[in-house]
Amino acid sequence: MKVLSIQSAVAYGHVGNSAAVFPLQRIGVEVMPVYTVNFSNHTGYGAWRGPLISPDDVREVIAGIEDRGAFPEIDVILSGYQGSEGIADVILDTVARIKAANPAAVYSCDPVMGNAKSGCFVAPAIPVLLRERVVPAADLITPNQFELGYLTGTEPGSLESTLESVDLARASGPRTVLVTSVERPDRDDGTIEMLAVDDRGAWIVRTPLLPLKANGSGDVTAALFTAHYRRTGDAADALARTASSVFDLLENTHESGERELRLVESQDAYAHPRMQFEAHQVR
Repeated sequence: MKVLSIQSAVAYGHVGNSAAVFPLQRIGVEVMPVYTVNFSNHTGYGAWRGPLISPDDVREVIAGIEDRGAFPEIDVILSGYQGSEGIADVILDTVARIKAANPAAVYSCDPVMGNAKSGCFVAPAIPVLLRERVVPAADLITPNQFELGYLTGTEPGSLESTLESVDLARASGPRTVLVTSVERPDRDDGTIEMLAVDDRGAWIVRTPLLPLKANGSGDVTAALFTAHYRRTGDAADALARTASSVFDLLENTHESGERELRLVESQDAYAHPRMQFEAHQVR
């Protein structure tokens, strides 16, 4: 499998491509990372250094990959945080060009906007752009529950309302939806869930909720689920594998006491997931 991943990059820590590339490589995926920023660290620290990469420069890097004749070999286009409106145009153009070269290629979009605790943390134009142009072009999206609500103009809470919101999202274009950070009111205390829905059904997986905020964990989740699902077409298996790997990554990070993901130390969790969590069909 070959993935073109258009995301941010940091030197210190792990977010964007700096979180997604290594886990994909450890499960045998060839990754072509294209950077949209090259920062010293993620912006959650409140201070960082380094450049935003202009949409024209991002486009040039991708054009060089096309010049090498790689587009027919690309199976997945993966995108995450979009720092500027211009990047969306580059991504959408790239998706169209790769799909023209390889009709079997899929576009997986992580529509990063914010979360329930901190609200939206992207520029005001980005959520509208994602909802109206980017998500409809995607085959697979991986929003959290907060982002799903914005994309669909709903307030998903219960399992039933979350499934209804997913159906609205799927009607807009993407046939497969992974909802991360599902926090329904009737779940067991100290747990959190993920929900995957495609044409075959809907599945949910529950894991313990660890007391930490880990920047980049969503990027790892989106990457692993996309790759597992693209490889097998089995949403339940992809969900269970992803939950197993990401939980062990987060547990290792929590036990370390460090702020940044223990991405390298947790590599066996990607290559050989323990499969300690089972995905249950809910529709």
